[in-house]
Amino acid sequence: MSVANTTGDGALRAPQYRSSSRWAVSAAFYANGFVVGHWAPKIPVLAERLAISESVLGALVIMFGVGALIALLTGAVLTTRYGSDRIVRWTSFLLVPGLLLISLSPNVAVTAFSMLWLGVFMGAMDGAMNANAVSVEKARGRAIMSSCHGFWSLGGLTGAPLGGWMLSRFGDMGHSIGVLVLTGILVIGAQFFYFKDAKLLAVEETTEKKAFSFGRILALLPRGFGIYLLGICAFLSFVPEGSILDWSALYLAKDHGAPVAIAGYAFAAFSGTMALMRFLGDGIRDRFGDGRTFLVSALIASIGFAFAGLSEGMPMVIVGFLICGLGLANMVPIVFSAGGRFPGIEPAIGIGIVTAFGYSGALTAPAVLGFVAEHFGLAVIFAAFSVVLIATAALSLSLRSLRI
Repeated sequence: MSVANTTGDGALRAPQYRSSSRWAVSAAFYANGFVVGHWAPKIPVLAERLAISESVLGALVIMFGVGALIALLTGAVLTTRYGSDRIVRWTSFLLVPGLLLISLSPNVAVTAFSMLWLGVFMGAMDGAMNANAVSVEKARGRAIMSSCHGFWSLGGLTGAPLGGWMLSRFGDMGHSIGVLVLTGILVIGAQFFYFKDAKLLAVEETTEKKAFSFGRILALLPRGFGIYLLGICAFLSFVPEGSILDWSALYLAKDHGAPVAIAGYAFAAFSGTMALMRFLGDGIRDRFGDGRTFLVSALIASIGFAFAGLSEGMPMVIVGFLICGLGLANMVPIVFSAGGRFPGIEPAIGIGIVTAFGYSGALTAPAVLGFVAEHFGLAVIFAAFSVVLIATAALSLSLRSLRI
């Protein structure tokens, strides 16, 4: 984003970077991941309370995904017009009661609306906080996106076990009220410290006189085809990550005879190394550049999936997922940052397009992979991702937006 300062009385100027802005956007990432982490243990409770089948539950989860996808592009337009700081504020407040609405829903129809609510404000907040992180990166002159996603992972890692304990201790309603209070405190604490890029957008509006719309998003196709290639990279990064979340425990249990207590170790190994590498990722990216980091990360993840899919012993499979976490950790943050600085495209729109591609992969992959696994087995899926990630690494070499 090129910013031209204006002069004269009442002139708009680019805001100064403050270290508090970096921590405010990190808090937003943590809060978003914290809610997602609390949602995971709530799923079986919801299914039991409404007495619904897995297919109905799957349809409700799709409502969440559809809401998130719609909100990503809608939120991108609003972010471009009003600034990511304002959209993060609004959407984070509206996300806070999301789980409580689900607990209060008396039937499937009302629950579908509540799931849509959760998905819409989760997705809109996701896009806006990524756009705000890009603004902070530009103002600070150093990468922060990887550690921001590290805070998201940390939110999920802390939210899921805490949510399970709260559900067993306080029940469904008590859990939702507790999450509302904890997340609300975090959201309120960050409200006054986001980097105010709305002022930057106001400067651009006075100098360029541009209004953004969905029509302009479509108009980007012929002249900004690279942003869609970047979106494909996001898609190919999200799907392997989601496959480990959805299928790793079942793979250890079914294919390697792991007991229930051990089956979760694969995802634990993956999550632990992913969180660690995301906190280290900003320094790695600053030193080696995004293009080289993405390329090496994809190749490391490919090696991890080869171990996971082809190894016979359970310990080596877990080592494979651990390596996958090392590789996949910084791929999504890098493509989000690249989308936010794509030449000729507003940062919020670039991030919205890339994120929509990524989330579409996370939304569609479970059903497709489940069908493939039923016919060919999970080992084939994980081994195949090794090849997919080599192709993703090759694709990244053609993207100039990854070279900083």
